[in-house]
Amino acid sequence: MDTLLDLLNSRPLVDGEERDALGDPAEGRRWAREHGGDGSLAELALLRETRDILQGIVRGETSPAALNPLLEGVHQIPEITSEGIQWTVRTPPAARPAVEVILAWAATEKQTPGRLRPCSNDECRLFLLDRSRANRARWCSMAVCGNREKARRHYERNR
Repeated sequence: MDTLLDLLNSRPLVDGEERDALGDPAEGRRWAREHGGDGSLAELALLRETRDILQGIVRGETSPAALNPLLEGVHQIPEITSEGIQWTVRTPPAARPAVEVILAWAATEKQTPGRLRPCSNDECRLFLLDRSRANRARWCSMAVCGNREKARRHYERNR
């Protein structure tokens, strides 16, 4: 779950400038390794593609069918154990981190539908997973985006 949000939020706007944690090969390699990958160029390309597609899906701009090419060659293999059936996912090596993120997204959508969403601040590119009971969280950070949005609305009301 954390890797899903980390990937979705790996291209934020900082002081109006885009910062892509996967854009620079050295920085991207470090990001991938911190999240269980090996940091190969093929892996980084798949992670960037996965991120872009998932961002579009979460924003409602892209159909989940856009993930199909990323899932080619991926198989789920059942294994009978003393505890029941255990499923193992087999992927091409460079695709493993991207596939794990896609599976985390699918599990999130199944278990907590509608709770993964973009921040409501139009000047923010981050995403949030609403863990509140009321399912009414709107900002990635109340201290940053929420405060800015509330201050902006207050200023407009008083104008």
